[in-house]
Amino acid sequence: MPPPGLDKLKHIVVLMMENRSFDHMLGALKATDPRIDGLDGTQFNPDTTGAAAPAQPLPIPGPTRSGPDHHFPGVDLQDLQRRHDAESRRDHAGVREELFLAAQGREALAEDHVSLHAQQAPGADDAGDGVRVFNRWFASIPGPTLCNRAFAHYGSSFGHVGMEVFYPNTQFKSIYQRLDDAGKTAKIYYFDVKSSSLEVVNLLQHQPQFFGTFQQFLDDCGKSALPDYSFIEPNYSDHDSEDGGAILASDQHPDHHVQEGERFIAAVYNAIRQNAALWESTALLIVYDEHGGIYDHVPPPACTPDGFVAQPDATGTGKPFLFEPSRRPRPGRARVAVGRKGTVVGTGRVFEHASIPATATSFFLQQFADRSPREKAAETFLDLLTLNNMRTDAPEFDLG
Repeated sequence: MPPPGLDKLKHIVVLMMENRSFDHMLGALKATDPRIDGLDGTQFNPDTTGAAAPAQPLPIPGPTRSGPDHHFPGVDLQDLQRRHDAESRRDHAGVREELFLAAQGREALAEDHVSLHAQQAPGADDAGDGVRVFNRWFASIPGPTLCNRAFAHYGSSFGHVGMEVFYPNTQFKSIYQRLDDAGKTAKIYYFDVKSSSLEVVNLLQHQPQFFGTFQQFLDDCGKSALPDYSFIEPNYSDHDSEDGGAILASDQHPDHHVQEGERFIAAVYNAIRQNAALWESTALLIVYDEHGGIYDHVPPPACTPDGFVAQPDATGTGKPFLFEPSRRPRPGRARVAVGRKGTVVGTGRVFEHASIPATATSFFLQQFADRSPREKAAETFLDLLTLNNMRTDAPEFDLG
C-alpha cells in the first residue's frame, strides 16, 4: 500500500527552463529563510583587475544581458578555474575564454545575482512559502542544453557533451518509451510550431504519441486528460503568433525576458491548480537545464561513472571527459518547486537530472533494470511527495 500522498499521485509534470543558477534565481531568499543555501553577502568573483566583485541581489524587471559561455570548454574552465589556451578558442559571443571568469565580475554581477521573488508575475511574491526548494539539484554535465536534457529523458547523454541533435548510440530507452511499453502514457509538450522541441531527434520518431503543443497541455489539463508523465518546454524564441501578435520567449535563457518566464511557470501551475482532480493527483517539478555559466557558490560534487567517454575533439579542452568522480565535476544549480509549504530539502541529499527518469520509473514501473549507471545511482524524490491531504494554502497567480 503506497504511503499517504503517493496513494493519490497519478501524474508527474516536469517543466524544464533554461540557463539559470540557484544563486542567481533563489540565492537572495537566504535572507528570509536561512535553510536556503544561497547568498549571504560574502560571495564574490574576481573582476578584470583581480579585485573582489561581490554578489548583489538586485531586481531586474525584464530582459537581461546575454549569458556567459556555457559550452563544455567554458564551463570546464569555470569549474576548474584554469585557462585552456584562451587565445585559440572563442565562445559563441566572440569573448576570449581567458575573460570567462572576469566576465562575471564587477560589471556583470549586478545582473547575474538576481532574486527570483523580485521578478515574478503578479501575485507570485509568496511563492517562496508555497514550494519545496532543493538546495542540491545539479545539472548532469558541465555543458549546454541538449546533453543535459538527454539526462532528463534517458538518464544519460551516451557520451555527448555538446549540442548534437541526433544520438546514434542510445543504449537505454527513454522514459517515454519505457512507460509506453508498459501501457502508460507520456508526452513532451513543446510551445508551438515556431518554437518546437529542442529535444534530441531520436525522440521525434515517436510522434505523435510523445509530442504535443503547450496549448494541448492546457486543453489536456482542462479535460482531465493529462498523461501519466509530462515534460513541458517553454517558448525558446521571440516570434509572431498565427494572428500576427508578438510572443515573447519564456524560457528565461539570457537575454530573454525573465518575467515572461515567470508568467509561463505560473500558467503551467494554474492549469493544474484550476482542475481539482489534477491538483490532488499531480506533482509539478520546476527545474533549469543548466546553470548557464552564471555564478553559483556551491562547488559541484563528484558523480557516478557512466561508462561513457567524450573524446578530446568533443570536449574542446584537449582532454577526454570520463563522466567520473573528481574528473570534471557537474556544474550548475537548478531550482525545483514542488511539495509542502515552506520546506527546504537540505544539503545532505544531492539530485541531478537523471533523478527525473529515476523517479518516474520508480513510481510508474517500480522495477526497470536496463538503465544507465548514473540513473541507477540518482536520488529520487518520491519520499518528498507524501502529504496526507491536498494543499489548500498554495499561492494563486493572476496573469490578467
